[in-house]
Amino acid sequence: MWAFGREGEVVQALLPGFESAHPGVHVRVQQIPWIAAHEKLLTAVVGDATPDVAQLGNTWVPEFTALHALTPLDSLVAHSSAIPAADYFPGIWDTNVLDGVLYGIPWYVDTRLLFYRTDILAAAGYRSPPATWAEWRAAMERVRARSGDRRYGVLLPVNEYAQPLTLGVANGAPFLKDAGRFGDFEEPRFHAAFVFYTGLFASGLAPPVSNVQVANRYQSFANGEFVFLVSGPWDIGEFERRLPDSLRGRWATAPMPAPSVGDGYPGASLAGGSSLVLFARSRQREAAWALIEYLADPERQAKFYGLTGDLPARRAAWRDTALSHNARAQAFWEQLQHVRATPKVAEWEEISMKLADYAEAAVRGAMSADSALAALDRDVDRILRKRRWLLARGLIRPD
Repeated sequence: MWAFGREGEVVQALLPGFESAHPGVHVRVQQIPWIAAHEKLLTAVVGDATPDVAQLGNTWVPEFTALHALTPLDSLVAHSSAIPAADYFPGIWDTNVLDGVLYGIPWYVDTRLLFYRTDILAAAGYRSPPATWAEWRAAMERVRARSGDRRYGVLLPVNEYAQPLTLGVANGAPFLKDAGRFGDFEEPRFHAAFVFYTGLFASGLAPPVSNVQVANRYQSFANGEFVFLVSGPWDIGEFERRLPDSLRGRWATAPMPAPSVGDGYPGASLAGGSSLVLFARSRQREAAWALIEYLADPERQAKFYGLTGDLPARRAAWRDTALSHNARAQAFWEQLQHVRATPKVAEWEEISMKLADYAEAAVRGAMSADSALAALDRDVDRILRKRRWLLARGLIRPD
């Protein structure tokens, strides 16, 4: 088994029970840094040296499916009582389905939502988190005005693609068109989300800074330099560890606001996380599948959460008191009912990096929003050139 980052270190603590239940089977875990994982996996596929089982970021599943590197799992799931599809968050499960075929089993999940200072928001007259983009912006404007422009409304690091992408997901943007053949970032729904995003910087509600320009965002949050942060579940533990005890009851999490009242609350967010996949060239398929079933068990998912802070993919695991009694985690439970997969094309990682580049250019005033999106679509069209060639010859199928 190959696993990445902290997960690769921690998963070994769960394996003695599996090996005890499967005499004669030994699981050898190779822990790989996230920064090297993608390249190492591609090299393994080309060199016919893939592991039996691997952790795979769910946005990587389309790429490795296109390489014919993964085993379809539908028949295995159909005969398994250990993996009931109905117990998984639908939006997360969908990230592993391409052309109607299942290629991965969600292992842990993440998404993006609001972290915010309840005390500062309350002082500005807001006793509950914003439900719409208009309410969110109004709250930020009130906070900034009350501080004499010394306090920002939100921190949105400009070198991250997740923030404009999350707003696009919430507004129902398709991102690509014609079965993933061309970019569609100029489409009205993403255009509206992008204008909202860049407008927060233009109005002084968000500082135009990257992650490397923020010395310590936890300290900045504690100092009240900004009220809102859009982030993922890993920051629950980071905030609890890094913020002073005096702020213990003065911050919270909440689902993303919806674009408008008519869209319903909460707004949608990104379907993220990692899945477990079975490589097509595995010579230990039966044992490898048994390992995936073992790690999918709700009790082990809950234990894995305790070890890593990674949110369980199985909804049954959320009955564990460590999650059910944690109000900050429960906001993620609510958000995870409203997540959507990004386009399932092998080129998505490269496309998302281009989005980050053009979003930063627009925020810093190097390009207008319209020119940035037009340039982004042109670059995405070039990125998708090979995909169009393969589709035209029937060598791949549109999802």
